[in-house]
Amino acid sequence: MPEKKLKLKANVSSANPSAIKPLLERIIGSQGTLKPTSDGFDLTAEFKGETAKDLNRMLLSELRRAEKKTRLRAEWTCEGTVEKYFDYVLKQKRTT
Repeated sequence: MPEKKLKLKANVSSANPSAIKPLLERIIGSQGTLKPTSDGFDLTAEFKGETAKDLNRMLLSELRRAEKKTRLRAEWTCEGTVEKYFDYVLKQKRTT
């Protein structure tokens, strides 16, 4: 499968936001923005990958290695399709 460009809008909440901040900064690099919230971060970024499911799983797995009690609410957009995830679970898929 060819790589696609996927846009991410997400809310990351954690029991220890300071533990995941350096990891998030490294993962999104200059391809996104990271804004602190009361219990974590709002982030927007662009990623290249085959599917939103794979990228979502990679992101949450990395975050949970740093802090077990981390939650991810993510919205991935690619080629007119929006997929919403809560942690690893696809909650909604729609076309725009």
